[in-house]
Amino acid sequence: MPSDTRVHDIVLFGATGFTGELTAAYLARAAPPTTRWALAGRDAEKLRALRDRLAVIDPRHADLPLLCVRADDTAALAELAASTRVVATTVGPYLRHGGPLVAACAAAGTDYVDLCGEAEFVDRVYLDHHATAVATGARLVHACGFDSIPHDLGVLYTVGLLPRDVPIRVDGFVRASGTFSGGTFHSAMNAFTRLREADRAHRARRAAEPAPLGRRVRIGTGPPRLDRTTGMWAIPLPTIDPHVVVRSAAALPDYGPDFGYRHYAAVKHLPVALAGAVGLGALVGLARIGPVRERLLAQRAAGTGPSAAARDKSWFRVLFVADAGDRRLITEVAGGDPGYTETAKMLAESALSLAHDRLPETAGQTTSAAALGDALITRLRSAGISFRVLRDEKRP
Repeated sequence: MPSDTRVHDIVLFGATGFTGELTAAYLARAAPPTTRWALAGRDAEKLRALRDRLAVIDPRHADLPLLCVRADDTAALAELAASTRVVATTVGPYLRHGGPLVAACAAAGTDYVDLCGEAEFVDRVYLDHHATAVATGARLVHACGFDSIPHDLGVLYTVGLLPRDVPIRVDGFVRASGTFSGGTFHSAMNAFTRLREADRAHRARRAAEPAPLGRRVRIGTGPPRLDRTTGMWAIPLPTIDPHVVVRSAAALPDYGPDFGYRHYAAVKHLPVALAGAVGLGALVGLARIGPVRERLLAQRAAGTGPSAAARDKSWFRVLFVADAGDRRLITEVAGGDPGYTETAKMLAESALSLAHDRLPETAGQTTSAAALGDALITRLRSAGISFRVLRDEKRP
């Protein structure tokens, strides 16, 4: 979208929430002086207070535009989308609050990025808005935080170092230290109550979405196992990340004629992994009991999150083991606090990339690898997230 046809380059929606404020602070420090950006949310008083805090970071932000808009006000959201080239939103659960905004962006030809790890929402957006976004030129890029930037771009980085004419198999192993915010907890609990609905949306998308011509891409499956390369227990992770990776592979021929991806948590001790699996299963069950769910949600209010001191101690590492022909390549993506500090950075840099970088010609619902690719990897490396090769060798 030509910059002179819109009032703003970027609007940050949900700016006064926990992750939204971290994203706003990052933009206040990192956005080029020429970036025309604005804060949006439902509470005018909180927006003004946030702007005052951002002005301490940089006095230029004392006049930052404020847009008071509710997530269910379709007319106001249409006006917001038409005013900007890019919308970045942190307002979740997205199934509950995200639909009207993404619909407005698709209709207006406005690029859209979010932090959504809710597979049902992503599938429903494809079914409801992909065709409109293709027609208007809007790029709808979900999962631009820890879900799923390190995994999606980590595989893109890895595949870019491999031959393109042979089958490629990649295993991703995730290790992280950190805690979660109230908003993340509410999104997860909401998803746990909608497993059947999510499965129906996934099946409908698979029926509607064309497969890549002359190529095969797929998600690998299997039981927990002791991985000889990492020396750790590999526990399959049922997250949105592998789905994002294979959608990138379907969109990009560089992933080769036959691509497979498996996604794991890497755990040193099997009893720890088993305890985590049992705990998660219990939480899924409890989430489906209404009164119990409400009591659990009350224990961690939306808008709350870990302290700066806790975030400073947190970290993540994702190891990728790729086999292509007779070659084995091991790479790593690593950074600090995954859920909030680095997630805010990833979302902000994704929005800045859409606003300012030369990018591939894409439209409709797409992925960070397909839409942003190497430009975003370069940005994230400059911002302190590591992409590196650990080993490059002949396969055993």
